[in-house]
Amino acid sequence: MLIVLLPLPTYAQELTEVKSLRHWSTGDTIRVVIDLSAPIEFTKGRLSNPERLFFDIKNSRLQKGIQTNYHIADSLIKMIRLGQFNPTTVRVVFDLERSDFDYKAFMLEDPSRLVVDFSTKTGPTYEKPKEPEKDKGNNTRTEARASKKRVVIDPGHGGHDPGAVGPTGLYEKDVVLDVALKAKEHIERRHPYIEVHLTRDRDVFIPLDKRAQVANSLNADLFVSVHANASPNRLARGIETYLLNWTDDEEAMRVAARENAISLKQMKELKSEVGLILTSLERESKRDESIKIAGYVQNALASSITEEYPSVPNLGVKQALFYVLVGANMPSVLVEVAFISNPQEEKLLANEEFRDRLAFALAEGINGYFMNLPAEKITKYSKPKLPEKRAVAVEPIKYEKKRTQATNNKRVNKRLPQRPSLKRV
Repeated sequence: MLIVLLPLPTYAQELTEVKSLRHWSTGDTIRVVIDLSAPIEFTKGRLSNPERLFFDIKNSRLQKGIQTNYHIADSLIKMIRLGQFNPTTVRVVFDLERSDFDYKAFMLEDPSRLVVDFSTKTGPTYEKPKEPEKDKGNNTRTEARASKKRVVIDPGHGGHDPGAVGPTGLYEKDVVLDVALKAKEHIERRHPYIEVHLTRDRDVFIPLDKRAQVANSLNADLFVSVHANASPNRLARGIETYLLNWTDDEEAMRVAARENAISLKQMKELKSEVGLILTSLERESKRDESIKIAGYVQNALASSITEEYPSVPNLGVKQALFYVLVGANMPSVLVEVAFISNPQEEKLLANEEFRDRLAFALAEGINGYFMNLPAEKITKYSKPKLPEKRAVAVEPIKYEKKRTQATNNKRVNKRLPQRPSLKRV
């Protein structure tokens, strides 16, 4: 008798593992994050009596020892259950307290995770900024009567993620952190009615889905993410401001794909999931306010930068799907302060005064939005007076230039000791 031994199927070795589940609430919303060992595809469905929503994660298996039941006991979700629906599918079931809810689901990478956001039909409350009373006196008295506002500024990237790197090695993460810190100083000094928070004030990495969460937890009125642009075209230059929306513009999708740390192909594939996000945005009246703040910030940047540096063009207000803006419960924008990939603009970003101009413009754009100021009332940048010389040594921003480069620029940018270094590699 001949016995033929066939190899066992190897699909188990190729399946993506569902590693863990995390959840937290922010007011009227609940975010659920499912951690995965690799990117996945999923389908979803809804069942009634009782109300349930489920996601089937394809080509996956539960990691050994994973918790499979999560008692939420929230106004939206009773319980979350995970189970091996079949040998190659993990099913995640949400037992719901009500039928009048909205949700949006999307994938994030590095590390891979499926994010599901739930909200009530009424959505988070958002109070449109009130127009201040007319005052013939100075702007300080007007601001004194303005209600306290709260803004969260998000310096992109950080830690092990340098962001874009310039031709001579300037890191995006260092540039935007310095701009954010300077903007905070300008706002606190010039517009004390605005309370400023940063998602990071040092060189640390924060996942994209945690950044808007900071603003949500603080009940912020505004969320502004700061980045430096990059392009394979070294001639690309300029300043632009983005709001969250879908676009078919190839260049805008490329910028969003880079900031989202995914491929352009994956960016295009997200379109099927975008409708839920944009419906939520319009329902909460955030999109109109995001357009408004984008206009104020971009106009302030154009006034402060483009007029002084004509080689840095005003690229205007655009729209794209940036993950970092998706979870924000308030109006939000993403600012690309210049192209670090352009040799000339990289030099500008390495310049202390240029970064201070960027920060000043950002501060004035935010103030203009809260105060409903006409464009001509937004203060223009004036070069700060240099402090009197002291005997105390001031630490310079350190640059490690390539030895082969010409050393024609001998200026040494000075900074306060606590200011982070702008590093070159």
